[in-house]
Amino acid sequence: MPFASPRGGGRAGRFSGVAGVAGVAAVLALSALPARAADIPGADEIVMSPNVSHVANVPKPAGLAATINTDIAFQGDYAFVGNYGGFSIYDIRNPKKAAVVSSVVCPGSQMDMSVYGNLLFASVDSSRSDDSCSSVAQPASVKQSWEGIRIFDISDKASPKYIKSVETNCGSHTHTLVPDRRRHNVYLYVSSYLPAANYPDCQPPHDKISIVKVPLGDPTSAAVVNTPVVFPEGGNETQPGLLLPTSGCHDITAYPEKGIAAGACMGDGVLFDIRDPENPKVTVRTTDPNFAFWHSATFNNEGTKVVFTDELGGGGEATCNEATGPTRGADAIYDIADGRLVFKSYFKIPRYQADSENCVAHNGSLVPVKGRDIMVQAWYQGGASIWDFTDSAHPSEIGYFERGPAPEGFGGFWSAYYYNGYIYASDFHKGLDIIKINDPRTNNARKVHLDRLNVQTQGSYGGH
Repeated sequence: MPFASPRGGGRAGRFSGVAGVAGVAAVLALSALPARAADIPGADEIVMSPNVSHVANVPKPAGLAATINTDIAFQGDYAFVGNYGGFSIYDIRNPKKAAVVSSVVCPGSQMDMSVYGNLLFASVDSSRSDDSCSSVAQPASVKQSWEGIRIFDISDKASPKYIKSVETNCGSHTHTLVPDRRRHNVYLYVSSYLPAANYPDCQPPHDKISIVKVPLGDPTSAAVVNTPVVFPEGGNETQPGLLLPTSGCHDITAYPEKGIAAGACMGDGVLFDIRDPENPKVTVRTTDPNFAFWHSATFNNEGTKVVFTDELGGGGEATCNEATGPTRGADAIYDIADGRLVFKSYFKIPRYQADSENCVAHNGSLVPVKGRDIMVQAWYQGGASIWDFTDSAHPSEIGYFERGPAPEGFGGFWSAYYYNGYIYASDFHKGLDIIKINDPRTNNARKVHLDRLNVQTQGSYGGH
């Protein structure tokens, strides 16, 4: 999400992203009969499709109430929710009674999260006076500034301990965890962008990623082991409507079982070969005249498709409206055929949002229905959408959940992910929402139980 610069500065009708008449009819039928949450305090403004229910909302803890929620990771009976001011750990063994176990105040946007064993990794992409949790923001032009990866020991969920920091060039906007079980390591692929000549540790051109190696037996020895260049010939600079020229990647999704990864890199979408995790190689590169900012990627379970998202307007604008239309600020579905990315269609939520509501394609995950390609996705103030892309050329929405315009004027769901029978969504201001879908097209997903979910580290259903 680039609405805030990683250097610390500021950064009633319908349409359908569905390409088939049957899909449009199904969407209109869903939208015509919205349900409202009546059993949760403060939920009067919620509207959802009849097959979706609101299970719970857990407000942000007091120490993080003034800063916005971001990404989510899961392990066992716990959800780990990032926040510009730190992170919180939630006990979700009974989703109806989910509760905060602990929160850590440790400022530094965005706090993109991943977990592995007793370790939690957090991304910091805002220039800080040092690597501590008591640091303060300062310009990246100051030579002693710090930004990068923070590592916490979460063996005691009630009392996480900060054990290590790793500084990376241009900070860490997001990171992707890539396990290497044979060598008892994990790697973090660190994505960052927006270099500037007056930033000592972020000089242009910044056409690379940073790879942090974390030995699981000695995580305090974690260090950068490689900075491979993704765009040796330079990234896209001429894309019409491009938010910024390509100067790094925003996010990478890895599928280690299949030895592949997909990179959403500002003006470009790429595929990597990651069979050697310390030396990923770009194998495919594409761009799209309708995309403004390649934001994130999701493979289907077979690894034969990838959905890229376009964060038109940087997440801060109203782009789910009639003026923007169905093909911008949307998802693009690609088949992977003979080593190539083959564009098939776009998908966008089929409900216009008010011109006051920031809304655009954002973070989502697969709903693990075997034999189908279904995902849930956050759209900021567009809420959460559950949609089917089994037919790549004719995607269709299955269900949705959303609130009315945020009183703060800016908000909504940053991430919406499916984990062990429920959808968990991190709302900027309202905390953690827990949602459930009851639909014959998705109910088989309840049979799939995961021990861990880092959404940017995909594994085959049952293979995590």
